[in-house]
Amino acid sequence: MESILEVSSAKLAAGAVAVAAGAYYLASRPSPIPPPCPLDRQSVEVEGQDGAHISTRCKDGKLLEYLYDDVTTTYEGFQRGIRLTNGTGRCLGWRAAPEEPYQWMTYQQVHESALRFGSGLLEKGLSPGQDTFVGIFSQNRPEWVIAEQACSAFSMVVVPLYDTLGPQAIKFVIEQANLHTIVCDVEKKVSSILDNVQDLSTVKRIVLMEKITDELKKRATSLGVEIMTFDDVEEAGRKNPHDAVPPRPEDLLTICYTSGTTGVPKGVMLTHRNIITNISAVLKHVEGYLCLGPDDMHVSYLPLPHQFERSLHVMFFMTGVQIGFFGGDVKKLLDDFRVLRPTIFPSVPRLLNRIYDKVHAGVQGSAIKKKLLEIALRSKCAEVKRGIVRRDSIWDTLIFGKVQNLLGGRVRCLITGSAPLSETAITFLRAALGCAVYEGYGQTEANAGVSFSTPGDHSTGHVGSPLTCNLIKLVDIPEMDYYTRNNQGEVCAKGPNIMKGYYKAPERTAEALDEDGWLHTGDVGEWLPNGVLKIIDRKKHIFKLAQGEYIAPEKVESIYTSSPLVAQAFVHGESLKASCVGVFVPDPEVLPGWAKNNLNLKGTMQELCMNKTVKDAILEEVTSLGRQRGLHSFEQVKAVHLHPELFSLENGLLTPTFKSKRSALKSTFQSQIDEMYQNLA
Repeated sequence: MESILEVSSAKLAAGAVAVAAGAYYLASRPSPIPPPCPLDRQSVEVEGQDGAHISTRCKDGKLLEYLYDDVTTTYEGFQRGIRLTNGTGRCLGWRAAPEEPYQWMTYQQVHESALRFGSGLLEKGLSPGQDTFVGIFSQNRPEWVIAEQACSAFSMVVVPLYDTLGPQAIKFVIEQANLHTIVCDVEKKVSSILDNVQDLSTVKRIVLMEKITDELKKRATSLGVEIMTFDDVEEAGRKNPHDAVPPRPEDLLTICYTSGTTGVPKGVMLTHRNIITNISAVLKHVEGYLCLGPDDMHVSYLPLPHQFERSLHVMFFMTGVQIGFFGGDVKKLLDDFRVLRPTIFPSVPRLLNRIYDKVHAGVQGSAIKKKLLEIALRSKCAEVKRGIVRRDSIWDTLIFGKVQNLLGGRVRCLITGSAPLSETAITFLRAALGCAVYEGYGQTEANAGVSFSTPGDHSTGHVGSPLTCNLIKLVDIPEMDYYTRNNQGEVCAKGPNIMKGYYKAPERTAEALDEDGWLHTGDVGEWLPNGVLKIIDRKKHIFKLAQGEYIAPEKVESIYTSSPLVAQAFVHGESLKASCVGVFVPDPEVLPGWAKNNLNLKGTMQELCMNKTVKDAILEEVTSLGRQRGLHSFEQVKAVHLHPELFSLENGLLTPTFKSKRSALKSTFQSQIDEMYQNLA
């Protein structure tokens, strides 16, 4: 009886709130904001360009290069930020300790510090200009930006390093880029470099952002490496200042090494023009809808070595935005949000899905809360479909205000890239956060973005229209049955934002950039009738996980199948998931005897494949093998399904050349894949 009354009360309460909300809405309902272009015609074909599309927002059918006449390099972009804030506006903020308040440097102070640091590098033997490459191996913090701005001021080239490259890849980058000078944040990273110095005659000096211990200094000196603090370099520059040597638009700003494929990483060469053009196009895309300025706040937590976050910094410096750095612990990120109260929230699907899950988990166990959330979402989603995005409705007061306060309560724009975000999550976030949600698509080779959501377009399942700086076309992929006559094919982009090429890798450059300058992304896209792009497949067997890491499954599979236990392997990952899973066919000649001798188990192949003990043992075996062969944790499968029958031509799982038919394997084992991911959740 009590449970029936409780449910009835819940229904009455929910109904009363719904009536009140409806009355309030009718009295205060706002009008939709009109989009900047017809949403049913967001891009059009360009005559004589093989079906390439251009944004309908391109003036006179011409691609945009620069939004501001006085900003053609990142150096000039920062100078614009100084002018917008009169030099006194807050630029970079950080915490000296977790519980301490944020400290801030103004735009003018950051610029002066960068000039001192750059001058100090010159005093330590570096030369200004394009022949000088400087490595930065650090987590996000003010010194990262100061070092980068110093390099920009003196036309030097920045080469970021990051942990997930792995020791061998980092060694390769240092050697190929000839990094004489590397700026590090902590002693651990210095030690990881020194561990390889005996094999690296390249490294001459390391600049450490923190204090240098006597032990570390002694070790570096014994290896012939000069080590100094960041402050020491700045002090040398203060005593011996040099005039800036500003870069030209065509000068290299950075070589950004990308991992995730088989073989060594590729160094993407990006010029100042590439980056400023791309950022100008993004600002043009949201012009009149997202006006950035000195009152805006960004929390920097996405990795700065990745081009997405670095490009955002360039955009924010151009517009005078404040940037506060997170404390370094992702688990405490929401604390940083509550303190800094960002207005712009760039993110990745992994974090956004956690917010989505957190909200839904919070209403479990309460019939009233669950019902109210359903009503609130239904109401606000209806508004979103009409083009109304706000956070002052009664549902924001009653329910969504708590969600918004998780991020500080001021977010008016969410930008997501790196990997796809589910349609359900996008719709939820637009309703719950009451802000514009923009989704972009691109890759490092295009300086992060080639397409972007159009303001006012609240549909889902696509990645927007071409940015005004580039064309996008599709190219036939006969072997995958994708044809441009069906508006499907490999996504290719062309424009002033596209990279110069891969550093010291002409063959790989030729694979990515054709003779007409088109970048072949390897992604498969589809034009929707309204001129927006939908990503539907991947041409190469590489996929990206939710955290943005690329996985080359064939490399992983080749390692796993070197185990005597595994005859065949199919490694699968998804952009909305954080882990890989696998379907293995155990070797029928090996498994029975191995199971008997090692696990004291007998049975047919089918019985052994269904045995959890066997499954766990094989997972442990291949994971250990993967570690020995240098696989990163994110490359390793976290769950496996054992299949007793070999993949073959007869069952449609192998090609005539005996290669795995990945689409057929995914389709065949979809239910097992779903079950593995469900168990991992």
